[in-house]
Amino acid sequence: MENINDRIKSLTKEIGLPGIRKNYEILLDEFSGKESEYNLFLHKLLEVEYMSRLKSRKASRIRLAGFPYKKHLEDLKTEDLPVNAKTKLEELEELDFIKQGRNIIFAGNPGTGKTHIAIGLGIKACNENYKVLFTTVPRLITKIKECRSEQTLKQLENQFEKYDLVICDEFGYISFDKEGAELLFSHLSLRAGIKSTIITTNLSFDRWNEIFGDTILTAAMVDRLTHKAHLINMNGKSYRTKETLQYANKLSENE
Repeated sequence: MENINDRIKSLTKEIGLPGIRKNYEILLDEFSGKESEYNLFLHKLLEVEYMSRLKSRKASRIRLAGFPYKKHLEDLKTEDLPVNAKTKLEELEELDFIKQGRNIIFAGNPGTGKTHIAIGLGIKACNENYKVLFTTVPRLITKIKECRSEQTLKQLENQFEKYDLVICDEFGYISFDKEGAELLFSHLSLRAGIKSTIITTNLSFDRWNEIFGDTILTAAMVDRLTHKAHLINMNGKSYRTKETLQYANKLSENE
């Protein structure tokens, strides 16, 4: 079992305090045999600092990920989720798909929890030291086009490849031109089989051609994204519609 002296040295290394670690080892002999409260005090002080920095790093990763709002997996009303999502959720929460570089595609009608689950997984990944990016597909395409015109596309590609997890929301809500389709395909292909991507879409695969307008490109995109991916059927009753009806009923009861 790690003793308190070793733990102090370990904490100074984790926090990044090489000077304190060096001087601590020097002063250890000078205070040898004296009361242990000095060590207990220093250990507690370093532990509090370490936990504070750990919390700060987690908050920073969540902020930099760009989530539109915070939705945690614990907040999900699992009884309202589609059957396929209920079955797969426990496995996805382990985040092994990130370690394995596997994608997740949540496909189904609006209001069934696709974005909530995606954000929840993203926040959990941030808390477990993964680098995450949240973006909508239209925003991503706009960003790629801007970087292309500014001749900074290579920098964006390098940055895009380094994310452990990229969440692309609203895939299929807006169609785009041929250039946008090709740029999106090129960008997502950089991560295929290496890093994880989560896609949320309201369209089944046989309708993706409506977005891309190119049969060959659509087939290639589907093939890249679905290879060894978790395909989650999110078709079901809209929980947003359910909440609206409950709210309307409550108002009528109070009248």
